Amino acid sequence: MLCVIAAAAAVRRIVVLIIPPTTQRAPQLAGLDVAFASENVLTLSHIVPALLFVLLLPFWFSRRIQSRRETHRRITYALLLLGVVVGTTAIELSLHPVGGINEASAAILFDGLFLFSLARAWIMLRRNDIVLHRSWMMRAVAVLLGIATTRPVMGIFFATASVTHLQPQQFFGTAFWIGFTTTYIAGEAYLRAHPAP
Repeated sequence: MLCVIAAAAAVRRIVVLIIPPTTQRAPQLAGLDVAFASENVLTLSHIVPALLFVLLLPFWFSRRIQSRRETHRRITYALLLLGVVVGTTAIELSLHPVGGINEASAAILFDGLFLFSLARAWIMLRRNDIVLHRSWMMRAVAVLLGIATTRPVMGIFFATASVTHLQPQQFFGTAFWIGFTTTYIAGEAYLRAHPAP
């Protein structure tokens, strides 16, 4: 489900960047579109690899693909490479956050954790330690999918804006903290409940 949310968010952003909307939009959404359009190339350099990552991810988890070791290894290498691109471009995007220092701090912390987890997964794969490789890949995946968890949280903030009067600049950081933390904790809980054989 998180892969679907992430893919939908990425596709929507790509379409809006390539074909800007011509109809009048809610001021909050229009402001976000302008903010992301100002970093057009960087945003696309971040979300296109992220889209490819979440499209490949279900195949990485597929038991049928896992039984085909060479295919699974190729998908793993693709995920590692795409992850590095996503992670490094996220650092640059964090320099111009919509939600200010609150968003930037969440993005930098979890991006650092994402890149560290990818590096550990790569090292364990090179050492042929598949059990630890899987654990570190799962941590990286949990962090990356945190961005999908932020979407429903942001949706709640947008839906309640008429009551709370909060602007995206005020709630983006909080949504990032909630989304990334929740998904990371869920990933760690899964690893502890389902240790690799």
